[in-house]
Amino acid sequence: MGSRLFACASMAALFAAPVSALAQATAEALASGQREAEARASIDAQELDRVIVTATRRSQPLKDVPLSVTVLSQEELDAKGIVGYEGLAYETPGVVLNRPTANFNNFTARGIATNGYNANLQSTVAIYIDELPISSNGNSTILDPSLYDVERVEFLRGPQGTLFGSGSLAGALRILTRAPDPNMFEASFLGDLGVRGSGSLRQRYNAMVNVPLAEDTLALRVVAFKRHEEGYVDNIGTGVDDANVMETWGGRATLLWEPSDRLSVQLRASQEDSSPEDSSLTNPDLGEDVRYSDLPDRFAGRMTNYNATIGYQFDGARLTSSSTWSDYEAHFDVDLAATFGHLIPFGLEVPYRDDRFVQEVRLVSDTGGRVDWVVGGFYFEQQRNADYFYRSSQAFLDAMGMDNLPVSPYYLRFRNTIDQRERALFGELTFRFNDDLWATGGLRYGSTQAQATQQAGGYNSNYLTAALTGTTGPLTIIPVGEIVGLEAKETGPSYRLSLSWRPTPAITTYAAVATGFRAPVVNARAGAPSLVNAEDIIIPFGADSDELINYELGLKGRWLEGRLAANLALYHIDWNDIQVQANRVSDSVQFATNIGGAISQGLEFELVARPGANWTFALNGSFNRTEVDSLTPEEAAISGAVLGARLSAPRFQGSMVIDYGFDAFGDAAGNASLSLVHVGSFPGMFPNVPGRPGVVSPMFDYTESYTIANANLAFAFDRLTLGAYVENLFDDRSITYVHPEAFLDGRYARVPPRTIGVRVGYRF
Repeated sequence: MGSRLFACASMAALFAAPVSALAQATAEALASGQREAEARASIDAQELDRVIVTATRRSQPLKDVPLSVTVLSQEELDAKGIVGYEGLAYETPGVVLNRPTANFNNFTARGIATNGYNANLQSTVAIYIDELPISSNGNSTILDPSLYDVERVEFLRGPQGTLFGSGSLAGALRILTRAPDPNMFEASFLGDLGVRGSGSLRQRYNAMVNVPLAEDTLALRVVAFKRHEEGYVDNIGTGVDDANVMETWGGRATLLWEPSDRLSVQLRASQEDSSPEDSSLTNPDLGEDVRYSDLPDRFAGRMTNYNATIGYQFDGARLTSSSTWSDYEAHFDVDLAATFGHLIPFGLEVPYRDDRFVQEVRLVSDTGGRVDWVVGGFYFEQQRNADYFYRSSQAFLDAMGMDNLPVSPYYLRFRNTIDQRERALFGELTFRFNDDLWATGGLRYGSTQAQATQQAGGYNSNYLTAALTGTTGPLTIIPVGEIVGLEAKETGPSYRLSLSWRPTPAITTYAAVATGFRAPVVNARAGAPSLVNAEDIIIPFGADSDELINYELGLKGRWLEGRLAANLALYHIDWNDIQVQANRVSDSVQFATNIGGAISQGLEFELVARPGANWTFALNGSFNRTEVDSLTPEEAAISGAVLGARLSAPRFQGSMVIDYGFDAFGDAAGNASLSLVHVGSFPGMFPNVPGRPGVVSPMFDYTESYTIANANLAFAFDRLTLGAYVENLFDDRSITYVHPEAFLDGRYARVPPRTIGVRVGYRF
C-alpha cells in the first residue's frame, strides 16, 4: 500500500495532503478491517483537516485560514514534474506567469497588471524563498528557482501587505525549503531526461542527503541540482540554431541545532547560477521559432543567500528571529536596434549587483486559547549598483570614422546606485467567539524609501544623432557627472479584517477585506524639462505608492465523507493611483507616474471528486473581469490607457486533472494521469501610444488562448519510481506573452514544443 500511495502522489496532491501521512493513515485504517474505498474516503476527510500552512505566520490548518491559498508539497511537485514557476502558475487559480524568456518571470494574480513586463515597476506579486523576498522590478532578472526538497509551496492570492509588506499587492508566493532531520539518515535522487521538439535534449538532476550529526540535536541537509536544456529557437542574426540553451546549477546546505526542546538554531547557505545562452522571444514575421539580434540577448544571474533563524519557545509563545544576507549578481544584454528599424547598431548591456539584508522578528502565541496573536518587526535594505553600457558595433564605428570612444564600442556609460529601505511593525489578532466563529484583524505600519544616484565618471556622446543622420568623423564626448536624485518616501498602514464561520464541521466560510501597496518609484530624470516643447510637463520625481483594497467571500468544504472537496473565493478589487510607465507627449521621454484606477472582480474555484478508490477528478480555475474605471485626459495621454480598457489578464484560466491508480506487476503500484491547462487571451498592454493621445499603438496585441495537455504514467516499487510523460501532448505553440515596447525585434513568447521524457526517482 505504501508504494501505491507513493506512485499516486499526484492524486494526494489534489487534496494537498502529505503522502507519508496518507500512507500511515491508510495502513491504520485497512488494519482495522475497513474496505479500501471506505478507508481512503475516511482518510481524505481527516487529512484535509491536517494540512498545515504558515500563510498567517503561524502553523494553522489550511481549512481555517481566511485566505485563498494553493498548497503544493514536494511529493506533489515531483509527481507533476514541476521544477519552476511555470508549473506553479498552471496549478494556481487566478494566476498567470508572464515569462518572455528564462529568468525573466513576472506573476499576475487576480488581474492586477497593466502589462506583462512591469517595466521599472515593482512586481504586484511578492516572491519569497523562506524569509527572503526575491521579487523586484520588471527590468530585473528573477531566477527560476529549484523546487527540489522543499517542504511546500504556498501561493497566497489577494493582497498580503499586512504580513508580507509592499511587494504583495496582489498576492505572495512562498517557497519553503525542508529543514534537516536529526533523527534519521535519508537521501534521494530524481533524474529527468526529455526530448523537446525535433530533438533538443532536456536534462534535470536533483539529489538530497540528510545526515544526523548528533542524535536528536544536530543534523545537516544538503541539496544539489543541475539542469541543462538544449534550445529550439534559431537566431538568424547570430547564425546560431537552437540558440536558447539553458544551463542552471546550484544547491543549499542547512545545519540545524536543537540543544533543548525550547531552542533551535538553523543556519542555511544557498547558491543558484543560471546562464541562458540566448532569449526565447521570437518574431512571428521571421518564423515560428525564429528571432533576430546582432548578439545573443541574455538574462543571467547568480544568487547567493545566507540565513540564520533562531527560535525560542517561551511559555505561551514562540519567538523567531530570521536574518538573511543576500547578494545577487546579474546582467541582461539586449539588442535595441528595432527602436530605429535596425538602421544603426544599438544595444544595451547592464551588469548589476543587489546586496540585501532582511531581518524579521516575530512573537507568535501558542494556539488553543480563545485569543491567538502575532506581533513582529521587519527591516529590509537593498543597494543596487548597475552599470549601463549602451553599445554600437566596432565594424560600424570603424566605417563611420567614430574611433575616439574611451571604451569602444560603448558610446554611453554610467553607473546608477539605488538605495531602498523598508521598516515595519505588524501584528495580527484572532478572537474566537466559540469553536465555530472567529474574527481576525491585522495591521502593518511601515515606511518605504528609495533614492537613486547617478555616479560620476561615465561619459556620453552624440552617437545616436550622428549615426541616424549619417554624419561621419569623431564623436563629441561628454563627461557624466554625479546626480543625486530626490528621495521618495512614504509612510502608512495596511490592514486586514476577516470573519470566519464554520456552519458544519466540514465547511468553513469567511468574509475578508484587505489592503496592499507598492513602494514608491524614483525617476532618474526627475525635474528635466522638454527640449522640444517648453510648455510640456516637467518629469515628476517618481510615482507614489498605488493602493489596492480587496473584498472577498470564501468557502472551504468537503462532502460525501471526503469524496468531494471544494475551495471557492469571490472577490472585488479597487485599484487606485496605479503605477504605470508613461511618456511625455513632446519628446517621448519615459517615466513612472500614477494614473486613475481600475476594478477587478472574479471567482476562483478548486474542486476535487473521488468517486471510487482508484479515480480522482480535479478542476480548478478562475473567472475574472477587469477594466480601467477612472482616468483623466492627461493620464490617458501619457499612459496610453483608455476608460474601459482591460488589464493584462485572461477572463478565464483553469486546469483539469484525471488520475487513476492501479495494481501493476509484482508489488509495484501504477498511476496514470491526464491534465489539461487552459489560459484565455488577454491584451499585452494599454491600447494607445503613450504620449500620442488617441493613436492606437502598433505594438498593441493580444496573447492567444491556449490549451496544453500533459500525460503521465508511473510505476512505484519499494524505493524506486519509474515514470514516463508527455508535456504539451498536442504541440500547442500559441503566443503566451507580448512585449509592450518597440525596441525588441522579437516580442513574442510561445508555449514550448512538445516534450517526451522519463523520470527516475530513488529513495535511500
